[in-house]
Amino acid sequence: MGEPGASSDPRDLGRQLRQTRELRQQSLSAVAKAADISTAYLQKLEVGDVGQPSPHVLYALSEVLDIDYAELMRLAGYVVPSTRSTRQRRRNELTHALSSEELTEDEAEVLAEYLNWYRSRQRRTK
Repeated sequence: MGEPGASSDPRDLGRQLRQTRELRQQSLSAVAKAADISTAYLQKLEVGDVGQPSPHVLYALSEVLDIDYAELMRLAGYVVPSTRSTRQRRRNELTHALSSEELTEDEAEVLAEYLNWYRSRQRRTK
């Protein structure tokens, strides 16, 4: 069960939904239809006008957009226990950040190592 008022901003959820939908090159109406919600409701979700959408709606959108359901629940303000490993979470974050295609485990590891090296180099030059 969600906790209303948990530290969440509906705009964060909306941004995630919109960015992923656009990355996947899907229209509002196509995603709404596949998730069995109205286009107007999806548009309200994307701009942050919905405080805490139901888990049912979030699940449907996670399936349609291929987004981690637990992440959508967290962004919507629901309490979600952490069950994924750090490695899996890092891989999913990189996948979303870099493209709509799934990264291999080797690609995720190389990118994470490079990012760690780069950040440590940046800290030394500041």
